[in-house]
Amino acid sequence: MPEREVETSATVNQGLPVAPSLGPSLAQSHVPIASMPVDGRVVLISGVAIVLAAVAAVVAQILMHLIWFITNVSFHGKFSFEHGIPPQSVLGTPMGNHLGLWVIVVPVIGGIIVGFMARYGSKAIRGHGIPEAMEQVLLNQSRIPARLTFLKPLSAAVAIGTGGPFGAEGPIIATGGALGSLIGQIMPTTAAERKTLLAAGASAGMAATFGSPVSAVLLAIELLLFEFRPRSIIPVALASATATGVRWAFDGAHPVFAMPDLLQPGGLALASYIAIGAIVGLLSVVVTHAVYAIEDGFEHMPAHWMWWPAIGALAVGVVGYFYPRTLGVGYYNISDIISNHLTISAVAALALWKFVSWSISLGSGTSGGTLAPLFTIGGAVGAVLGVAAARIFPGAGIDLRIAALVGMASIFAGASRALLTSAVFAFETTLQPIGLLPLLGGCTASFLVSSLLMRNTIMTEKIARRGVRVPAEYEADFLDQVLVRDVIRNKLVTLHGTQTLQSVRDWIVSRVPGSTHQGYPVLNGDGHLLGVLTRRALLDPGNRAEQTLAELIARPPVIVYADNTLRDAADHMVNHDIGRLPVVDRETRQVIGIITRSDLLGAHRRRLSENLRPAA
Repeated sequence: MPEREVETSATVNQGLPVAPSLGPSLAQSHVPIASMPVDGRVVLISGVAIVLAAVAAVVAQILMHLIWFITNVSFHGKFSFEHGIPPQSVLGTPMGNHLGLWVIVVPVIGGIIVGFMARYGSKAIRGHGIPEAMEQVLLNQSRIPARLTFLKPLSAAVAIGTGGPFGAEGPIIATGGALGSLIGQIMPTTAAERKTLLAAGASAGMAATFGSPVSAVLLAIELLLFEFRPRSIIPVALASATATGVRWAFDGAHPVFAMPDLLQPGGLALASYIAIGAIVGLLSVVVTHAVYAIEDGFEHMPAHWMWWPAIGALAVGVVGYFYPRTLGVGYYNISDIISNHLTISAVAALALWKFVSWSISLGSGTSGGTLAPLFTIGGAVGAVLGVAAARIFPGAGIDLRIAALVGMASIFAGASRALLTSAVFAFETTLQPIGLLPLLGGCTASFLVSSLLMRNTIMTEKIARRGVRVPAEYEADFLDQVLVRDVIRNKLVTLHGTQTLQSVRDWIVSRVPGSTHQGYPVLNGDGHLLGVLTRRALLDPGNRAEQTLAELIARPPVIVYADNTLRDAADHMVNHDIGRLPVVDRETRQVIGIITRSDLLGAHRRRLSENLRPAA
């Protein structure tokens, strides 16, 4: 049986006339479908994402007003949606209430309500939103139950409105994601498109809360999408921009955390800010472990989990009685910290008691967010560290406001490993460009310390405990970077359609070189491909010995072009449930090689070798 030596280059000619053959025409071959980064579906999903974002932004407004309403009823006895910023106005906040010791009871009542909602509505309302969305993306093809679309924001409004020390952003992000998932389940969408809509809704929720469209997109990339592709980034970016525009229409375009202009940092000041970021990164590790240690403690509590939010809320009420600033959303606390409006003792006390109140309440499994509490704690610690650095380096020109800003962003960078989200968020919510360089340095230092000391993050620890591996590194698909022609074998053994099955069997039994392969391309008289026959088919006793090979070929060949990528080849193998593909030259329409599953694995040797450390 002859062996043909071929050169490596190629593919098949689609749609052009081919030489007469004894079997299926080469023009009928199954070839990899050429994919485009953007197509009509992307336009459709983008349009849906824009509408989704507008709805999510309105829902965010409704949720905030509901929180203010419940807060006013609970702490001020007023049926009002009014809100203000202490000390000018305490409406919409727990500040300035006259409840005395009864203030301890208010969060407990909220915890009881949330516990009942979780038990008889959906247990999924517990937690801070983003990890739950991540879990649905990874395990459930981005399908979030429809009832969470209203149960999550309602439970969060009750928890926060009765003094829970959480931000509204977590529930809003979760609600936006649930809306996106719901639309994706109603429409005929793929799992990938549904994930995009979930991420678009979540990013719209964040943008609608803080007016931070770019960091909202980065949050989706770093924590929800687990990819960076045009077909997902475009809808998410349009959704974030839309939600921000809606927010501007309601609240104006001013920064959420307005602060005075910052001082240009010198070299020593910049080094101090980076060091502050590293220390806050260590703090983020401690905070993460503490939250889950408290959660583990509640797991061993003899009471039913329905009562845990009320038990955690008792700590919220006690702390709130002695330090009212810990109650509620407290976005004004963040503004006061980064604007240096509080004494350093007040800032230190806020950091400590906010952490105690928030960690116990969150560990109890109530409904609330993590961003605002983390920003408050990190900003306060950053301010304290800034004072210490200023005393150590009195002539360095350390700006306490920058130190607080770096602390605010760095604790989230360390706790969540959303590095770019953290730095850009702090800029977008303050509009202070001078802070960008310190933010990048501080957040990166925090990210480094956290990565060294902590395997999982505050967002992924719960999922990891359930045995789910959350992607933490995103890189270009190696198989998408290598072409088929670079890995196919130079020596190819082919058979001819006119040969009888008996002659081929005799050749196989002879065990000459080439006769032990698992599959063979079959050519016609002009050298064009008819199909591929496996060793099993050739030796199958059910096939008559006098048959020609062309008569055994029942379906058009499944081929790959030499200028296709290995990703195309791998997907093509999976789609057709085969382990080898003939490689055809696109110009000559000649078979020039064959690629197998082992070739795909072998290609990874190059990737592994690129990561090998040089010998010492």
